[in-house]
Amino acid sequence: IRSPEQGDDRSISFQNTSALYDLLSITMARRGQYGMLSECLERAMKFAFDEFHLWRQLALSLVACGKSVWAVSALRECAKLRPDDPSIALMGAKVCITSLHWLEEGERFCRMVTDVGKETDEFLAKGFLGLGLVYSLQASDGKKAWIVHCSLRPSQRARSGWGMPRYSECGLSPLFQISESIEQLQVALKLRNDDMHSLHLLALLFSAQKHHQHALEVINMAIAQHPDSFSLLFTKVKLEAVHKGPAEALDTCQHMLNLWQTIHILQGTLTEKRSTIQGSVAEGNVTDRLGAGMLSLPDFLDPDSGSLRVPSASASRMESAMSEISAQSTAVSQAPRQMSITLEQIWLQAAELFIELRNSPQASLCIQEAASLYAMSHDVLLMRGRLAELRNNPEEAKQFYDQALNLNPTSAKVLEHLGLVLYTVGRSDLAEKVLRDAVNIQPTSHRAWNRLGQVLQGQGKNGEAVECFLTALELEATSSVVPFTVIPREL
Repeated sequence: IRSPEQGDDRSISFQNTSALYDLLSITMARRGQYGMLSECLERAMKFAFDEFHLWRQLALSLVACGKSVWAVSALRECAKLRPDDPSIALMGAKVCITSLHWLEEGERFCRMVTDVGKETDEFLAKGFLGLGLVYSLQASDGKKAWIVHCSLRPSQRARSGWGMPRYSECGLSPLFQISESIEQLQVALKLRNDDMHSLHLLALLFSAQKHHQHALEVINMAIAQHPDSFSLLFTKVKLEAVHKGPAEALDTCQHMLNLWQTIHILQGTLTEKRSTIQGSVAEGNVTDRLGAGMLSLPDFLDPDSGSLRVPSASASRMESAMSEISAQSTAVSQAPRQMSITLEQIWLQAAELFIELRNSPQASLCIQEAASLYAMSHDVLLMRGRLAELRNNPEEAKQFYDQALNLNPTSAKVLEHLGLVLYTVGRSDLAEKVLRDAVNIQPTSHRAWNRLGQVLQGQGKNGEAVECFLTALELEATSSVVPFTVIPREL
């Protein structure tokens, strides 16, 4: 047992040591040395395992260096030491939901927030918001439909901040309550009219109402304020393809390729000046610094007549573009994973537009570029299958779809195309099974219901086919050009 004098000395030593670790945290955080900082704090914990401040510092450092699993453990200890502090539980919920996708653990943290939060406390609103996000993500993971309804109640109790109405109608949109969703979104936009996700969602809601011109105007407004958002640009491509045609949408794909190369070059050559780069990108001044060799799509339209040029000329243009890309293949392969995935999706989007234009050579070249990044991507295999369908080769298409399902067995889009191909080659029973799997995985897909109806009609099951067609019509009437789930759901 320590004497009172020793206890006082220990208290002073701890305060001095804690101050030293605070200075260490500030210094190492400025240099981005979060991993080393977390190791130093871990060694200190065996001497002060019951001190809340050091546990919180350790948790913050673990979150910053990406050690999310260990961070959750540290946050649990923090919550035990200070159970009346909702900020700790809220941080734990954010790590569980955003980084780890531990939805049940995230729900427990959110309930800790709502249990200790006061009615006027902003943490209470965020706690209910977190519960709504958990239920929404569980619904997206294939849980029962009642979870979607559960997600609305907590979200509706969390409307005190500008972000709360947006999340609330993110839950309403999949239930096709479009008008109520727009009303909630207007509340959010009044509080913050430049929020990218709110503008993005408004465009999707307009597209669900089939007001595509209004949707394009909103998405262009959002892009003007957030010019480097690929998510907005992908939605713009879809809107243009529906409203103006695939040829118009290809211009946006070309812009996306240019933007991707702009960002990639800046990230690769000016890493040490990231803050300056981000400011330049936001101001849109960086394109003037780039020379030749931009990634490009073929100029496959005649500017005078608007008609398709001969395939050989357009293929030659695409081959020229591909050669420029090949010269940069090493740099592209060294791009961050998220950037590489974005480039793959741009090429696949361009390929889809060429397929809609029934332009097989250019679609093939775009798919080759995507495959050079991720050859075994199920998205690439899906597009190869669609190209085989365009070339009237259903057996080859089936092989590609089978390979895609081996990589991603729960892809409803692949199942939709595979079901139609199976029906084309005369295997209607298997086609019915595949399409039933598709509607079970994605019950809001009007295309899956429509194709299931086609197969059932071909089998003479007219009553069931009518039900499928009616369901497809009802879903299509409120479906947006891209799923509402492209809007990030995070705390």
